[in-house]
Amino acid sequence: MADPIWSPSPERAAASNLAAFAARTGHDSYESLHAWSVDEPAAFWSAAWDELGVVGDKGETVLVEGATLAEARFFPDATLNVAENLLAHRGTEPAMVFRSEDDSVQRTISRDELRLQVGRFQGAMERAGVGVGDRVVVWLPNVPEAYAVMLAAAAIGAPFSSTSPDFGVDGVVDRFGQIEPKLLFACDAYLYGGTVHDRLAPLAEIRAALPTLEHVIVVPFFGDGGTGDVPDAITLNSFLDGVEPREPAFNPLPFDHPWYILFSSGTTGKPKCIVHRAGGVLLKHVVEHQLHCDVRPGDRVFYFTTAGWMMWNWLASGLAAGATLVLYDGSPFHPDGNRLFDLADATDITLFGTSAKFIEALGKSDLSPIETHDLSSIRTLTSTGSTLVPEGFHTVHDRIKADIHLASISGGTDLCGCLVAGDPTSLVFAGEIQRATLGLDIDVVDELGNPVGAGVRGELACRNAFPSMPLGFHNDPGDARYHAAYFERIPGLWHQGDFAEWTDAGGIVIHGRSDATLNPGGVRIGTAEIYRQVDKVPGVVEAIVIGQQVEGDTRVVLFVVLTEGRVLDDALVAQIKGEVRAGATPRHVPAMIGQVAEIPRTRSGKIVELAVRAVVHGDEVKNTEALANPDALEHFRNHPALS
Repeated sequence: MADPIWSPSPERAAASNLAAFAARTGHDSYESLHAWSVDEPAAFWSAAWDELGVVGDKGETVLVEGATLAEARFFPDATLNVAENLLAHRGTEPAMVFRSEDDSVQRTISRDELRLQVGRFQGAMERAGVGVGDRVVVWLPNVPEAYAVMLAAAAIGAPFSSTSPDFGVDGVVDRFGQIEPKLLFACDAYLYGGTVHDRLAPLAEIRAALPTLEHVIVVPFFGDGGTGDVPDAITLNSFLDGVEPREPAFNPLPFDHPWYILFSSGTTGKPKCIVHRAGGVLLKHVVEHQLHCDVRPGDRVFYFTTAGWMMWNWLASGLAAGATLVLYDGSPFHPDGNRLFDLADATDITLFGTSAKFIEALGKSDLSPIETHDLSSIRTLTSTGSTLVPEGFHTVHDRIKADIHLASISGGTDLCGCLVAGDPTSLVFAGEIQRATLGLDIDVVDELGNPVGAGVRGELACRNAFPSMPLGFHNDPGDARYHAAYFERIPGLWHQGDFAEWTDAGGIVIHGRSDATLNPGGVRIGTAEIYRQVDKVPGVVEAIVIGQQVEGDTRVVLFVVLTEGRVLDDALVAQIKGEVRAGATPRHVPAMIGQVAEIPRTRSGKIVELAVRAVVHGDEVKNTEALANPDALEHFRNHPALS
């Protein structure tokens, strides 16, 4: 076993929230606490509600076991309001500190001011006819207004969904069009990489494609504050006019009331609409924040995220712990790679959340924040999105801060939280995620659900029910797609779709996705969204896209079949990339594009991404008998585009 890269001092471990919670529940180690949390889930989740400050009526019953994992129900007679929980802390201390990329926009909002702002938004929404069950959506940067809209919708009981303004028209409509929203809040423009990007022109197209919208509200950010040519749009000031700041009114709702609608990556079609239960996500987040990440009242919690990633939702719940949210919108590398470290010093960040891709980029640069910045406020650094390789752990401790709890975490949009995460009381080993999260009976199994043991790769799975399992998918009769997504691959278990292995130290290593979902830079995206844009390019007959593992990350590689006689040149490559960037997001743009003569398909006509991915990585392709043209796989072996 390798030496640990970090060990908490006995004093630090003993002072953690986790140690205190363990002691109050009769446990003296993480191992003991975790075993109790999965052996006696009702007792654990009840204690988490009580000890971590959840506001609401818990009811008499904690867990009703179901015939299957998907049918289990937690707190079936409880009532709460998630907005009341996130706004429970009052006073003049900051609730949110915001900085734009160029620091030209800076705002600090106190806890009391946020409550009054949420109450005002709530009043304006109710005046606009928003009630329980109506959908409210935002197409906004990571700005305070996005959180105020979410909290106001939650206070009412209106399910909320968000995406970031770098999504193109098709990406937005593919998501929001399925859930038929009543209100859309959008920005006039946003700043990224030193460039202002207008959003009013695409907003007009989005508005036309979403007929259920009764109001489109334009939030001023980097534009001129107007609504442009967007039909029937109004400014935020007009929407709020006549409604004074006020205390919000919290509608008590069932534990399983829908809070968020998040979206899958859209690998096989339009993104799936994952409906998340309010109480389940809240309870999961307070456990992760307060116990796994040791977030305390008065802490400054930062995550580099957009409103289009579930870490935005995760970050928002930090308010329930009494923490201040540090919000940033823009590039992490503008004007240079010091931007986020400058932000950490300026705002006294205590939890610094980022991606493995960011840490990798730092490692390849000549930057050394440990020498140029103070960073004394940071206690915890979390990394997620993609696998943090051992070299990344050393980058953090050698180049950022030596005495820091580096918590590599992994979970997903599927549960709006973590399956495996950090432990502030235990050793950290380079390349490993420390623990299975509390309350989840995580295992690594073979295709039949049998444990594979340490050092053997298998499927990451969970053997028990947990509160933040989705309520289901929107518009999914009989929950057919929901069950197929998580419970049918390995009956009796929650199947996550990640390759993983246990380590000798009891940690977990994630080796990437075991399905065709792409994950460049830690952001899950789907192939269908790329195909939709590539199909618009003249001369492209068909295409296939895969994720290629390169140096601990995933890069998007696109292969195209062109019309007879056409050759892939620089102009066509630029055209394809431009189409994908405009119609989807910059993250969807392929890193490499290559030309092939033929794409392999099943006998029923489906392209086989996983088979191509296997060939690219030098793995055996099983069941070639299912392919109508198996010889086509050879076009991808050692292709020049992969070099």
